[in-house]
Parts: sequence; C-alpha cells; structure tokens
Amino acid sequence: MHCKELTPLLLAILIVIMSTSCAASAAEDSAAGDEKCQKQVYAMDTVMILTAYGDSAQEALEEAEEAILSLESDLDPEAEGGSVYALNQNAGAAVAVSEDCFSVMSTVLSVFQETGGALDPGLYPVIKAWGFISGDYRVPSQAELDVLLAQMDTASISLDEENTTITLPAGMVVSFGAAAKGYTAQRILDIMAEAGVESAIVSLGGNVQTLGDTKPDGSQWTVAVIDPNDTGSYVGLLSIGQAAVVTSGGYQRYFEEDGVTYIHILNPETGCPVDNDLLSLTVVTEDGTRADALSTALFVLGSQEALDYADSHEGVELVLITKDSQVIVTAGLTDCFTESGEGYTYEYLG
Repeated sequence: MHCKELTPLLLAILIVIMSTSCAASAAEDSAAGDEKCQKQVYAMDTVMILTAYGDSAQEALEEAEEAILSLESDLDPEAEGGSVYALNQNAGAAVAVSEDCFSVMSTVLSVFQETGGALDPGLYPVIKAWGFISGDYRVPSQAELDVLLAQMDTASISLDEENTTITLPAGMVVSFGAAAKGYTAQRILDIMAEAGVESAIVSLGGNVQTLGDTKPDGSQWTVAVIDPNDTGSYVGLLSIGQAAVVTSGGYQRYFEEDGVTYIHILNPETGCPVDNDLLSLTVVTEDGTRADALSTALFVLGSQEALDYADSHEGVELVLITKDSQVIVTAGLTDCFTESGEGYTYEYLG
C-alpha cells in the first residue's frame, strides 16, 4: 500500500447493464496504452463498474464479465448447479466443488477462526428468516432463531484440499454473502492482469479494488468513504495504490418495525442485528476476499476489538465511523486520508 498526495476523483455510478465503452483517457494525442475502457454489469444484486486501461482493456473486460456471471451461478446458494447449492443439498457428505468455492470457503473459515466466529457462513437461514434475502422483512421469534442457530456448526466444516471437496455438518446450510463480491473483485482483477492490463479499478457495491499502484497518468486511485448519515456525501477520500477497500455498515440495508431499526448485519451469537458503537467500517488491505470477509466480521466485533485486530495483523488498515460522530483512521492510512465530512471529529492513530 503506497500513499502520495491526493488528487480528488469522484466516480459517478451509472446503472447501465452489460455495456462497454472505451475512450482516450486524456487528450486525443494521449500515449498508446492509456485508453480507458469501462463496463457496467448487474450481478450479485449490485451494479458492478469495471474500468481498465491499455490496449488489452476491452478484451480483458469481456473476460471479466464472463467470470462474474460464472461466479454468480457457482457461489449463489439458490442457484441449482452451483457449488454452494450442491454443498447445501448434500450436507453431511463430501462434495466436490469448484476451485473458486473452495478458495472462498478457505478464507471465510480463516476469518471465522481469527475473529472468534464474528463471520459465520452458517448464518444464511437466519438471514433469510429476517427477510433480508427475499425483501419480506419480519422480526422472527427467539424460539425460531434458537432452532436456526442450533443448526450452525461452522467449526466442524471439513476441507480436503487434495480432492477439492468440502463437507458440511449434516443439516447445515451456508452462504458466502459476506465474501462473494470480494472474491469476485479479486478474481476479475487477476484475470485482467493475466490479459496484460496493468491499471484497473473495479467497484462492486461497497467493494472497490485496484490493479496497479497508479493510473496510467501516474496519479493514485481515489476512493470515497461514504457518510452513513448522508449516503450522497462522504467523510473522506482515500488515496491508495494497489489495494482492496471494502465498507460494511448498517445503513446499506435495513428495515424499521414499531419504531425499531433492524440492520442486515447479524451477530452470529444471537442471530439478531448488530447493535454496537459503529455506523460503518472500512477495511483496506491487499486481498479482496479477505477485505470483504473482515469488513463484516470487524463490524460485528465493534470498534475496540476491530482496532485490536488491525493492530495485531500487519497490512490491515481501517476507517471507522462511530455513532457518536467520530471518524477513526488507523496509522497506515494517515497520509492517505483527506477529510471532507461535516459534523465529525477525526482521530488519527499513530
């Protein structure tokens, strides 16, 4: 992760499904290899914006789109024929899965262990019970939650790397909702790099990831940290090199009932929406899958445990926004972060 003087950049998200456009990134006499190509794809319930530079950019974006659609089918727990669907249908037996599925599960289980279960792929039935999958929101009874929580036995999931098989405990159902987009971002940037692209940026909802320490013009990438109290604004701008930037927060999806707000991020211990001191948490690290998984897990843990985790794990940096209007920036991002929010107190950890 490299930091330089910030050059502000705002990326407007245009919902244009399955379209591609290319243009010179500067004046008409811009150097060869600076051509900017962009594609918008709707998948995994979000608009994905893919931007690549260079002579091979357009071809790379086409390959990336194919990979996105393939991953969506493979990792969606409701998609018949996919690896996760097969896992859930055959819980209790060893199931041969794709390398993609195996890789995501490996990362998810690693974060599950590191964070004391704060990220749990077995929460899927609980999430469904709250209506966060279908949109038919409801508050399930404690008795219903207790039954669903009793079916979770994530610590007993078995991975066989030699045969690329995964065995779920009988009766268990899993989902990679907290890591699939992060893995997808990482995967498609790897595809672009293999195709010869040296500079690219992808935005998959709350997931942003870059390829290359700079854009072709030598400037670094700029990513906005959204203001959870006003999603049309931002509390600051991060100037980064090659990295993944992933944000989790209750403001992204929630419902209200009888004057109570219920967010979509659930505590695996209780099966209920997280209620701690955080409004949002942004992770900056190298690997997209890990960044995605950590953003959820650390949000569940709350600010102090999240900061403790970052302090003990090299290469993990955070921007926290708390309910008492504090923005906390960890040491590795101090020179990369530019304030832009109103009504917040900023704290930089040394």
